[in-house]
Amino acid sequence: MSHDTPDQTAGAPDEKAAAGPAPTDATAAAPQADATAAAPAPEAPAAAATGFAKPGDTPGTPAVPPVPAAESDDEVDAYVVPAGTFVTTGPGLLARLGAEAFGTFLLVLAGVGTALYAAVTQAGPLAVALAFGIALFAGISAVGHVSGGHFNPAVTFGAVLAGRTQWKDLVPYWLAQIIGAAAAVAVLFVVVTTLPALADQEKGFFSATANGYAAHSPIAAQAGEGFSWIGAGLIELVVTAVFVGVILGATDRRSTSNAAPAAIGLALGALILVAIPVTNASLNPARSLATALPIFSDSWAIEQVWLFWVAPLLGAAIAALLYRAFASEPVEDNLFEEDDVYVTTDDVLVVEDRKA
Repeated sequence: MSHDTPDQTAGAPDEKAAAGPAPTDATAAAPQADATAAAPAPEAPAAAATGFAKPGDTPGTPAVPPVPAAESDDEVDAYVVPAGTFVTTGPGLLARLGAEAFGTFLLVLAGVGTALYAAVTQAGPLAVALAFGIALFAGISAVGHVSGGHFNPAVTFGAVLAGRTQWKDLVPYWLAQIIGAAAAVAVLFVVVTTLPALADQEKGFFSATANGYAAHSPIAAQAGEGFSWIGAGLIELVVTAVFVGVILGATDRRSTSNAAPAAIGLALGALILVAIPVTNASLNPARSLATALPIFSDSWAIEQVWLFWVAPLLGAAIAALLYRAFASEPVEDNLFEEDDVYVTTDDVLVVEDRKA
C-alpha cells in the first residue's frame, strides 16, 4: 500500500514530464497490472459461482466455487469445501448392490432357517419373529451405511417413492435382494437334503417356509381351512405399510435418535407375529419368491407368490406417499445413498452425484 502524501502524489505528473519521453506500452502496463493484482476480486453470487443451486442453499449462503471435473469414472466432482468441514464420499453401485445381497442373505438365512426347523425344535412363532428382527438389526448395523439397509424390494420401492433412492437403482436393488434371498434358501435346502429321514420329501418339508393363503395358510392346520386371498392380501398390505412407515420415520435425518436399526428390527419382529398365522408372514417379496421357487418348494407356492409381491408393494407405496404428504422432508434431506456430501455444523449439502 502507498503512503505518499497528497503533495507528493500531486507532484508526480510534473516529475514524469521532466524525466523525458513517455514510457512504452509495456512499461505503462506494469503499474496497471500491479494495481489489478492488488485489488481484491469481487465476490460472485452463489448461483454464478457454482453454476447451479445446491440443495439447502438459503439467502446469504456463501458461494462455494467448483473445482475442475473429475478425470476418471472413479472420481467425483466436488466443491472447494470451507475450513472446518469434512467430506463423505458415497459408495458406488456395485458396493451398494453387494451390501443389499449380503443383508438379504443374512435376513433370510436367519429368519427362514429358524422357521424351517421350528416344527422340530418347538421354537414357535416368537422365535421366528425374533430371528428376523435380530438379523435385520444386525444387517442394518453392518452395511446400512453402504446401501441404506433395505434388504427388501418393498422397502426399496417405498424409498424410491419417498425420494430416498433413485428410480434407476430400483431394479438393480431388487435383483441383488432376490439373489441374496435365493442364495440363503439354497444353503438351507442343501442342508435339508442331507437328512436321510427326508429322502424324496425335501420339497414338502421346505414348503412349510413358503408364504400362502387358503389351504396353505398356517392356521389351516388347526382350523381345517385358512384365510382367503383377500384377507391374506389385506394383512400383508397393512403390516408392510406400517413397516415401511417405521423405516422412513426412523431414518429421517432430522431424527435425533441413533436407535433406527433397533426400532426397525423390533417393528419387523412384532409385525411378523401378527402375520404368521395368516400368511406365514412375508412383508418381503424377495423372501417369498426365494422360498417359492419350484426347485425348493411344491408347485402351490409359486402359484400363490404373486400376492406376496402385489400386497407388500402396495403397502410400501401407501406408506411412502403418506410420508411425503404429512412428513415432508426439507430439500437437504433428500439425499440418495450414492450421493457425495459435505457436512457443516449448520447443514448437509449434496456435493455431486457419482458419475455413471
